[in-house]
Amino acid sequence: MNQPIHLLTKAPISALVIVAVPEFAKRDNTLASLVHPLPLMLLAALVGLFAETRDTALIGRHAFGTFWSVLPTLPLFLLLPLLFVRGWQFWPALAVGIVVTVLLHAPTMRLLQVARGRL
Repeated sequence: MNQPIHLLTKAPISALVIVAVPEFAKRDNTLASLVHPLPLMLLAALVGLFAETRDTALIGRHAFGTFWSVLPTLPLFLLLPLLFVRGWQFWPALAVGIVVTVLLHAPTMRLLQVARGRL
């Protein structure tokens, strides 16, 4: 696929998802909760990567690395509601969630190294 055309396609799709999810959440949080976790950006990136390179080994490595990169972010989604129930404000709760994510990143990457050694 032609690079400029590909970029012109990816940008509006990304923007649409970024704008749509909060709008869905304001109207129907269940719908937003279903749409938001769909890996739309990852799918778009994989399709774009395939269109540009046709390199399935590269796409496989990217998907595998993405899986492991998502893991340390998951506690954030449990921590935020817990902190909100306890009276925390948004920005401090988000900051704690980000710190926890950063702290979990190194051990998760270590697990990735171990997993790669076994594959």
